[in-house]
Amino acid sequence: MNLTMEGNKQIVRRFNYEFVEHGDMNSFNELVADNVYNHSAPAASSTGPDGMIYFINVVLRSAFPDLKVEILDQIAEGDRVVTRKILHATHSGDFMGIAPSNKKVSIHVIDIIRLSDGRYVEHWGMSNLADIVKELSI
Repeated sequence: MNLTMEGNKQIVRRFNYEFVEHGDMNSFNELVADNVYNHSAPAASSTGPDGMIYFINVVLRSAFPDLKVEILDQIAEGDRVVTRKILHATHSGDFMGIAPSNKKVSIHVIDIIRLSDGRYVEHWGMSNLADIVKELSI
């Protein structure tokens, strides 16, 4: 694998551990382009960086403040990195109108990130978040 692809994988790891897990906005600003486009943004949400910040920091981190990222696999090709990961957390805050339950959750995610000049410029993702909502609603 060439150095650029290894470097891209490292950028994605940094984003996950520094921003998703720890909420480090300096890392977010360093690693995400101003014109990033999130193809997986929920309907009626911003597809730009503000939407990404809102989803991670307001929707997820406020409901799951102990969020931990476990990266299972990464595959890089060209300017893209695919990451399969699990977000481990405890539901200790309001989540989509669901009161805290203190249940442990595992959010399974597969992301595809396109990078340019060492920064996120596009994101696609799939997760089992709908299943988590159902589980917490019980």
